[in-house]
Amino acid sequence: MLRLFNTLQRKVETFRPVNKRVVKMFTCGPSVYQRAHIGNFRTYLFEDVLVRYLEYCGFNVQRGMNFTDIEDKSIREAEKKGTTVKQLTGENIRTFIQEMKLLRMKIPDYLPRASECVEEAVDIIEQLLKRKIAYWHRGNVYFDPLKYPGFGRLYGLDLSKWPSKKRRFHKDTYPGMQWNLGDFVLWHGYKEGDRFYWNTRIGKGRPAWNIQDPSMIIKYFNEILSIYCGGIDNLYRHHDYTMAILESVLAYPVSRYWLHCHHLYIDGHKMSKRKGNVLYTDMLQKEGYNISEIRFFLIYGHYRERLNYTRKGMHATANELKWLKYRVNKISKKARSAQGTVKGIAQKLRKVFSERMDDDLNVKGAFEGLRKIISDFDISETGSREASDIIRTLKSIDQVLNVIF
Repeated sequence: MLRLFNTLQRKVETFRPVNKRVVKMFTCGPSVYQRAHIGNFRTYLFEDVLVRYLEYCGFNVQRGMNFTDIEDKSIREAEKKGTTVKQLTGENIRTFIQEMKLLRMKIPDYLPRASECVEEAVDIIEQLLKRKIAYWHRGNVYFDPLKYPGFGRLYGLDLSKWPSKKRRFHKDTYPGMQWNLGDFVLWHGYKEGDRFYWNTRIGKGRPAWNIQDPSMIIKYFNEILSIYCGGIDNLYRHHDYTMAILESVLAYPVSRYWLHCHHLYIDGHKMSKRKGNVLYTDMLQKEGYNISEIRFFLIYGHYRERLNYTRKGMHATANELKWLKYRVNKISKKARSAQGTVKGIAQKLRKVFSERMDDDLNVKGAFEGLRKIISDFDISETGSREASDIIRTLKSIDQVLNVIF
C-alpha cells in the first residue's frame, strides 16, 4: 500500500483517502507576478507524479491548483513594467500552462485565480469578524492567530516565544524562511490613490495573499481534502495561516495529509535574480537537453530531499535516461522478432516499481530498480511475446514517469 510522509504527523503513514470514490487534493500554485523557474517546476512535477501514481494505483483524483494573481508583488511589477495587473498575470499564466504541457504535466481540474474568488474571501472574513477571530485596524482586517487553538502545529511553532506586545504584519509576503510572530493581514482596505481594489460588502479593498488559498479551496471543495501539497517554503507562515483561517470557519480539518517538496539549488546555492543563477526550461533546452531529460532530472531526486542542479549532475542524469531508452528501444524491436525463452520480466518490473513508489514516492529507487532488471536479462533470449509484455508494462509505468516513451 502507498505510504506517504505526512508533515502534520511528522511520520510516514499508509495512505487512506477521505473519500474512497475520489481523492481530492489541493496544490499551491504559482504567484504569477513573474515566470516560474525550474525550482518552482520541481514542486509542480512532484505533485504531477503523485497524481499520476495515485491514478496508477486505481484512484480517481480531483485536483485544484491556484494562481495568485493579486498581491503586492504583482501590483508593483505591473507598475514597474507600465502595464496592468491583469495583462501581466494573464501573460504569465498562459506561459505557465504552456510549460506545464511542455513538461508533460496533467492540467488540474480546477485552476482558479484569486481575482475570481474575492466574494468567497469576503464571506470568510465576515465569518471571522463575527467570531472575533479577525478584527479591523486602520482600514485593514487582521487575523489573531492566538484565537485559533493549536496555531502553528503544522510547522511545529513554539508559541512560548510569541511576543506579549501586539504586533501586526500588513504585507502580503515577507522574504526569507522566517516566522512573523504577530497578527497577519486578511484584507487590504482602500487607500487614497489605490488603483487596484473591489467594491464589496465590507468596503473597498482587496483580499490579502493569506486568505486567497482559503477562498479558492472553499469555492471548489466542500469536504476534508485527502492531500494538500506545496513547497517546503510554504511551511513558513503560509500553510499554517491557511489551516487557521479555514478551520476557524469550517466544521472539519482542512486536509488529512500534508506533503511538502524541498528546494532545488543551483551549484549549492538558492536561486535568485540577484545572484544571476535562475534557470528556466528553455535555458536547459538551449544547452541540448530535451524535455524528457529535464522532466526526469527534476523528478529523479526524492521530493523531501534538497535537489542540487549542476551541469555535471544534469549530464549524468540525462545519460541514465538515455541508457534506459536505448535498452527499451532494443526490446521494442525484439517484440516483433522470433520467440525466445526469457520469462517473468514484466512481472518483476511491475513489482519493483510499485514497491519503490509505495515507499513515499521513491522515484529514484523505482527507476534504479527498473534499470537493474532491464540490464540483467539477455535481450537476445527474449521472445516477441515476452518483449511485448515488457513494453506494455513499461508504457503503463511511464504513465507515471512520462520520460521513457
